[in-house]
Amino acid sequence: MSEVTDRTNDPAVARAHAAALRSIAREVVESVELQDPDEARAGLLGLLRAGSVMALTGAGVSTASGIPDYRGPQGAWRKHRPMTYQEFRHDPAARHRYWARSFIGWRHIDRAQPNRAHRVLAQLEAEGAVLGVVTQNVDGLHAAAGSRNLVTLHGDLDKVVCLNCGTIEGRSNLDERLAQANPGYAEAVRLDPGTVNPDGDVELPQSWVDRFLMVGCLVCGSVELKPDVVYFGESVPLERKERATAMLAEARSLLVLGSSLAVMSGFRFVLDAVREGKRVGIVNAGPTRGDSRAEWRWRADVGEALEVLAASL
Repeated sequence: MSEVTDRTNDPAVARAHAAALRSIAREVVESVELQDPDEARAGLLGLLRAGSVMALTGAGVSTASGIPDYRGPQGAWRKHRPMTYQEFRHDPAARHRYWARSFIGWRHIDRAQPNRAHRVLAQLEAEGAVLGVVTQNVDGLHAAAGSRNLVTLHGDLDKVVCLNCGTIEGRSNLDERLAQANPGYAEAVRLDPGTVNPDGDVELPQSWVDRFLMVGCLVCGSVELKPDVVYFGESVPLERKERATAMLAEARSLLVLGSSLAVMSGFRFVLDAVREGKRVGIVNAGPTRGDSRAEWRWRADVGEALEVLAASL
């Protein structure tokens, strides 16, 4: 299965790792007939005109900013399997490999700027059409665009947590320490932006991984540092779940943007909204796990669709 099973005899860890691999491999396929775009657009416009819409966003919102998605037609999962939490936690070699690759790839993520989808959502929130945003993305672009009522369900790449003592450090500060420990490393590696994955990881030859020197926690010195994001096989922190659930309870409807809803952390909001009798709309470039439960389904580029909807309000 993985070296993670060789480093721990805990059956619960092995089961969680196996479940994470199944989640990663889940492919979302067509489940209902496509909806007429004009009908879908009119329905979604009605949701926004009624106001207090909760927006649930996924990777499709950030692709125009140069950050790849996982499950789109060119999704990263087709060529790169993300690391599970169990691998990161229990396999030191895998964790070291992640940090060597992330030291290179994170720069691409850090330079990304909000696109029109992020900006229009912030505008719609300011105008009252959108109550707030719950995002599965970890790139920080919603906050940069001005979204205020924001729940980063899966965390944010701009923070790092020590798994040993819990100390949190800014990613930029860690990057400075890594650069000091690895002079000339980043400059010597030639990066193809097309190889950067949504979590900032990038393909790197093993020889470069071996050359990389990891630094320790500022407080306890442990090298067991982890991006403060939710990995496959890891649970969303309760506090974030509760804030997102509270937002849905206050909202009149749910609008899913740029997410296939392949993972339960996002899909559950569609299930909850339907159970509470709230209308659900989806804008995505491809099929989603929630299509059969949504009243309105518009197959479109998220940024373009939001601009059309905002201009019609």
